[in-house]
This record gives sequence, C-alpha cells and structure tokens, in this order.
Amino acid sequence: MTKYLEVGQIVNTFGIKGMVKVKPFTDNIKRFDEQKNVYIKLSKGIKEYEIEEVKYHKNMVLLKFKGIETIEEANLLRNSYILVDRKKEKPLEEGTYYIVDLLGLQVFTDEGVLLGNLKDIFNTGSNDIYVVEDENKKEILLPAIQDVIKNIDLEGKKITVHLIDGLL
Repeated sequence: MTKYLEVGQIVNTFGIKGMVKVKPFTDNIKRFDEQKNVYIKLSKGIKEYEIEEVKYHKNMVLLKFKGIETIEEANLLRNSYILVDRKKEKPLEEGTYYIVDLLGLQVFTDEGVLLGNLKDIFNTGSNDIYVVEDENKKEILLPAIQDVIKNIDLEGKKITVHLIDGLL
C-alpha cells in the first residue's frame, strides 16, 4: 500500500497573493477544510506545506500555503499533485476503496475466467467505470454497480465480476 494518497492536482494560480487552484480527486471536496498540512509532489521530491486558507470556486479548491506569498511562487507549484499521509486518514466505510489500492488487481468473471488487470477508474457521474486491460492491451469497460462488481479482495489482489448481457 502506498504511504500517500493523491487528493488533488494544482492546475493554476489564483490571484496575486500566492493562492493556487486545485482540481480535487476526492468525493468529499470539503475535506480540505479539515486539512492543516498537505504534501506536494515536486520534481525534487515531496515537501510538506501548511494550509493557511481554503476557499471553493466552481468545483475547484483554492488553497493558500504558508510561505507562498506571490503569484510567481505559486506558479512553481503548478501541475504538482497534493498528497496526504494515508495513516492520518479516517477509515473508509465498508465496501469503499481507494482507487490506488484497486489499480493493478486481476479481474475475473464469476466463472473463473481472467479478463485482465484493472488499469483505470473514471467517474461518469452516475457510477464509476472500471477499465480492464487484457493481455492483448484490449480494454473492457465495466460499470461499478452491484450487478457487475461482485467481490473485491484486496489481500488476494482480485476482483470478481458478473458479466451481464451487453457488456462484451
């Protein structure tokens, strides 16, 4: 398991006083209200920053970090990823998972046929879509709904799915 979880990406600066605009990678955008510190993945490594101010603007998060006072300093953080320490996160509800933990798991049908490995997950608004890649690099798109996703076994590194009519 990874030590850090990505919770957003700095996509731009905001204003002239060192704020950054963050695209959140989380279901709970208000989580930033509770964060005192975050880590930023820079080209030179990972550095911890203290959050001074949080605002919200059009489904984006605006953050002001202690020590970042100008637009030029904020611009140096652009395209960087915001991380949090996994150990300090609240436990997830049963049946929910971090995407980073699911990527790479083998995907089998409920009949035991290997479909491939989970390559990506994206959200359509109504539900997530699991992108499974087989050994020929062909992608299979599976909706993350109860009728399809039958079991996720993180320890066994395996997802079991039921293929309903029309999926393949």
